[in-house]
Amino acid sequence: MGHRGVGRSSPVFVWLLIVSVVFLALVYIAPFPGPADLHSTMVRASEKMTQATIALRECRLGLGLSIDPKIDLNQTGLIGSEYSSTTTSVGQLAAKRTTTNPNSAGLIVLLLHEAGVHRGDTIAVGASGSFPALIVATLCAASAMEVDALLIPSLGASQWGANDPRFHLLIMLECLKDLGLVHRQPVAVSLGGDSDVGANMALEGRSILEEAMAASGLMIIREPDLGKNIVLRTQFLEAGAEGATIRAFVNIGGTYANMGTDSLILEVKPGVARIHRFPPPEQQGMLFAMAARGIPVIHLLYIRGLADEYGLAWDPQPLPLPGQGLLYRRVREQSLTFIILGLVYLAIVIALLLFHSLRLRHPHDAGSI
Repeated sequence: MGHRGVGRSSPVFVWLLIVSVVFLALVYIAPFPGPADLHSTMVRASEKMTQATIALRECRLGLGLSIDPKIDLNQTGLIGSEYSSTTTSVGQLAAKRTTTNPNSAGLIVLLLHEAGVHRGDTIAVGASGSFPALIVATLCAASAMEVDALLIPSLGASQWGANDPRFHLLIMLECLKDLGLVHRQPVAVSLGGDSDVGANMALEGRSILEEAMAASGLMIIREPDLGKNIVLRTQFLEAGAEGATIRAFVNIGGTYANMGTDSLILEVKPGVARIHRFPPPEQQGMLFAMAARGIPVIHLLYIRGLADEYGLAWDPQPLPLPGQGLLYRRVREQSLTFIILGLVYLAIVIALLLFHSLRLRHPHDAGSI
């Protein structure tokens, strides 16, 4: 008789197994945020970026440099000029203004979370001067998450970036350090531009930045050979990590050293990159080199695509307050969806177990599955 009971109950447990596998698959496939405090960490990072932006604006004004309200609509101080002696390439003004949204820092918290970065981890950041706001956003995100960010900036910048030779990236970072908003010096620095040696930069601008690098006391990368450049950057990052494992690489902008020279880079979408094809080693920039080592890569370049994908306001005026916007609504909705999914799963399991219990008590009335 006990043997017949086990036989009758087995279909119920088969259904339980099927339901469990289906819901487990949904949990892994759907982009649900994990920790309950993700939203608050994103807001905290955005608040830090607001503070950092105010500080940089005051630094800029303190140097006697004006802010053009027709170009820098929100007067952040993070928008450069159309052309200068340190300009390396063309740039899109609306994209640069979009990145000054303080919620860019919240987005980077989300991207780091999706890449599997946790409190106490170490990340590497390779950045050009083209998107100074994204550098600030990344440092604020790392601070909010209590993550150690190893930065290697390139000082050359595209239009509307940190291309004012009187207010270049090293000056910006020094301002943030003096105010306690940045706690770690870059592990190295380079000129950027063509071949990472400013080959496409005006001689005057190149000289200004060379002097600034020499005065900074930082390790300087002057290596036009891509393969050797990558080796140097990797060595500086490993030395800065002091034995810690680098859990993610964040690429900001389109530098020669980080992007490489192969057209495959054009297939890498913004956000947490899914890289399945790799260029030959001699054409790989840091982005591919890191991915080849199994390190998650966050690619911050195609700003319009990034904004559309994650709900970041495009070229907003005025700037949204920290925690406001579609980005945060999506995070809340995804969290709610996860809760609903869990409740549905629980309800199905309870229903199956109740049905199983009824069959055991009233085998003739309950019928068979």
